[in-house]
Amino acid sequence: MQKMTGGEAIVKSLIAQGVHTLFGLPGVQNDWLYNALYDHQDQIRVIHTRHEQGAAYMALGYALATGGPAVYSIVPGPGFLNSSAALATAYGLNAKVLCLSGQIPTHTIGKELGVLHEINDQLGIMRRLTKWSERVNSPAEAPLLIAEAFKQMNSGRPRPTGLEIPMDVLSARKAVNLDLEIQPPFSPEVDTDRVEKAADWLGNAKYPMIYVGSGALGASEAVRELAEALQAPVVGYRTGQGIMDARHHLSLHLPPSHEYWKKTDMVLAIGSNLRVPAKWGKDENLKIIQIDVDPTAHGKHVKPDLTITAKSEDVVPLLVERTAVYNSVRPSIKEEMQQIKQKWAADTAYLEMQNSYLRLIRSELGEDGIFVDELTQVGFASRITYPTYKPHTFLSTGYQGTLGYGFATALGAKVAKPDVPVVSVAGDGGFMFTMQELATAVQHKIGLVTLVFNNNAFGNVQQMQKGLYDNRVIASDLVNPDFVAMAKSFGANGFRAETLDECRDAMRKGFASDLPTIIEVPVGDVPSIDRFRNMGKVRG
Repeated sequence: MQKMTGGEAIVKSLIAQGVHTLFGLPGVQNDWLYNALYDHQDQIRVIHTRHEQGAAYMALGYALATGGPAVYSIVPGPGFLNSSAALATAYGLNAKVLCLSGQIPTHTIGKELGVLHEINDQLGIMRRLTKWSERVNSPAEAPLLIAEAFKQMNSGRPRPTGLEIPMDVLSARKAVNLDLEIQPPFSPEVDTDRVEKAADWLGNAKYPMIYVGSGALGASEAVRELAEALQAPVVGYRTGQGIMDARHHLSLHLPPSHEYWKKTDMVLAIGSNLRVPAKWGKDENLKIIQIDVDPTAHGKHVKPDLTITAKSEDVVPLLVERTAVYNSVRPSIKEEMQQIKQKWAADTAYLEMQNSYLRLIRSELGEDGIFVDELTQVGFASRITYPTYKPHTFLSTGYQGTLGYGFATALGAKVAKPDVPVVSVAGDGGFMFTMQELATAVQHKIGLVTLVFNNNAFGNVQQMQKGLYDNRVIASDLVNPDFVAMAKSFGANGFRAETLDECRDAMRKGFASDLPTIIEVPVGDVPSIDRFRNMGKVRG
């Protein structure tokens, strides 16, 4: 037992969990936490931001790029609420993010005394945005609750967790036991009988197909082995990109899989709820097997014929082994897949503006580079045409569709992977949500390259106003700064690129710098991908 402040107990417990980086914004309720962080700067790097949403989004990017946990710290009340959009996005993306929120003094909680940063039931709000959240009531509880927060993040379906720590608990000096036996995370036991049945079905299927979501990120190699054995197309949309290398003939984007859905007789969903394909119909000639670590995820959008509740890392390698017993040597479907891909290229040729920049980014990022999308037309197109090579290298908002998340999230990814090129694409509207974090990037030398496609509008909104509402344009025109001059005023690199060659040159200069780089790309009206959002029912 050692005497220490609550702040010291929190910091030492984070170190025990392997945390090396913390994103945050200090304030009076967190003074004793940051005092402890000051004393342990050799073990935890603090990236301090200009806004609480920046801290939370950076933690999100760090978690998505690594697949591991990330931590951010903010003050209570308005500070916590400022981070809540990022916390909700982390929840939707199954990201391992720990929110450490300050709290007003213990004896004032719930009293409505008008204490600085007091809000009603902050812990209740936090619990609704996370998988698990608690309040630390004494320094002695800190190691136990930090350990439980990480256990919850890593058990079953990964999702964010939260802790609030009252300021008097952070400052109190008490005896603390740091010598805890860390409990391993929980994983469901694999039902081998169900795996055997799935292997039988897959091995005897004529036209199997595999859909992958974020739940399959840890089983990429096994997914490839299974797909090759079955000659089954592998389809990823937003969170499943890169699980199957896009250069492999069996890799497909989501919309072109619509054609193959017509004839498939066996669909294997791995860590995916099949939200979009469920709309394409199901009949008696199609069976669906769903693998998910979360039992409540089964059947959300379409009723599966067989479910397996376990981590994909535990199931898919076993499925590869057992499917070989029932499978026969199958002829390659490479030629058929190439025809589907060629047709898809022709169908999306009208997106040449977006695709030309996506091809450029792909060529400049190399094997391991990370692409971060946004709610902008180039970002929308990336989800259906950008070729992703590896897991954790295509970062998206998933179903949350969080406008403005991209720039700060990409900064977190770059902090996590400092030796890997990272590119963020943004529209002028979304970029301005967190552009103040350019100061953070300069101060901490975060060498992110960001392409800002500037059409002086909330372009997607305006496009809908023009096309769907008889040109009733309102509240979507924007007045912007000179983005190049703005970047330079922060001490960052700033370029304007009106051609692909100019953009390539600017990107290369950005990759060679340890400072952030903003590349403004002036654009006009950009074609929409909307025709592929609701593809028709083809079965049932």
